[in-house]
Amino acid sequence: MLHPHARRFLDTVKEAGTPPLYTQDPVSARNQVIATFLSGESEPEPVASIEDLRIPGPAGEIPVRIYNSDAAAPRPCLVYFHGGGWVVCNLDTHNGPCRAIARRAAATVVSVDYRLAPEHKFPAAVDDCYAATVWVADNADRLGIDPARISVGGDSAGGNLATVMAIRSRNEGGPKFASQILVYPVTDLSSFDTCSYREFAEEHQLTRALMDWFRVHYLQGSISEDGRHPYVSPLLEPDLSGLPPALVITAECDPLRDEGEAYARRLEAAGVPVTCTRYEGMIHPFFTLSAYMPRAFDAYQQVAEMVANAKAMVVSASTPPFAANSSTAR
Repeated sequence: MLHPHARRFLDTVKEAGTPPLYTQDPVSARNQVIATFLSGESEPEPVASIEDLRIPGPAGEIPVRIYNSDAAAPRPCLVYFHGGGWVVCNLDTHNGPCRAIARRAAATVVSVDYRLAPEHKFPAAVDDCYAATVWVADNADRLGIDPARISVGGDSAGGNLATVMAIRSRNEGGPKFASQILVYPVTDLSSFDTCSYREFAEEHQLTRALMDWFRVHYLQGSISEDGRHPYVSPLLEPDLSGLPPALVITAECDPLRDEGEAYARRLEAAGVPVTCTRYEGMIHPFFTLSAYMPRAFDAYQQVAEMVANAKAMVVSASTPPFAANSSTAR
């Protein structure tokens, strides 16, 4: 059942009469989303400093924004990838969550402005995010962060990119992450056949039609080819063992709910420590719309505690797995 705050937001959007994103070109859609997200942001939480940098990437420089808390170095770090279906959103749309997490976790948050589709299709976003993540690990001393306490995280498409970073880094011998934080992540672009997709296909902000629009813009090949690649659909990765502990957050009234929770179960079955929390009554963009849905602050706190407390470790064959924990936020 929709929470009254979510209903109020949906009513506000309906009254505004803005055209659905999937009926627009990507540039117009980006402008609309930026206006919506910025209007939905609460008063930004204070941080000690914010710095915009451009770092080396596989196809030119990658803009990043670094949020520092006032905690002494070395701090924990979250490398954050914004959502937006790989097509919309930017550093500004996710300023609120990044500031809140940095302050609450006494951490550094590095927000990555990866290349967007359709101008840059898969795997451009994956390549940019991996390059940025490796750069953060390589520059830990310069950034004042603890290299054993680097987490990756993101919401929606950014949650997809975060767990793909964990898989790719494991596969390629890259940095070892303290945790992966997946906020209503996309985990399967090959199929939209879940109960939550059927229940919330329309009228809950993120719709099936919009997900189709994102998928068409993001994928370079066909759904049966690119759509089944584990770096697009991590739920289809055959081996999820050896990945960092995960926090998976889902929203009850979200078409992506079931695939996010299915991914959490897959991680748990592979011996990965998992906390999976469903936010009852919430819709897909609640994490970035704190002015409308204050439950976002509960999610920020939950993410911050994961970032603050996680520490990378090498799991040997003799090390027992952590106990997974499933919970529901009400």
